[in-house]
Amino acid sequence: MKYALLIYSAPGSHEALPKDEYEKALGEYMALTADSRCVGSGQLQPVETATTVRVQDGRALTTDGPFADTKEVFGGYYVFEAQNMDEAIELAARVPAARFGGGVEIRPLVER
Repeated sequence: MKYALLIYSAPGSHEALPKDEYEKALGEYMALTADSRCVGSGQLQPVETATTVRVQDGRALTTDGPFADTKEVFGGYYVFEAQNMDEAIELAARVPAARFGGGVEIRPLVER
């Protein structure tokens, strides 16, 4: 089954790290990308670049920024092929953001 690992980071948490810790964390992200079970990944631009679209009365309305203010922001994702939720949890626990004040949401994908 495929699982999406949605990465939510505490703003500024990675940038606040000492250079050696930042580079180590970056290496951990790259190692996850290189894992043979990884079938896709992506990093998002900063939250300040986001635009939210809503349709009201048939018109598209846009606002700057994310849908809601939160203490964590969606910053990227992985898609992994994993045997079960336990394996997906093990992978999510390797995402540096999870230990830097953020979290990783795991969702099984609907495969068609």
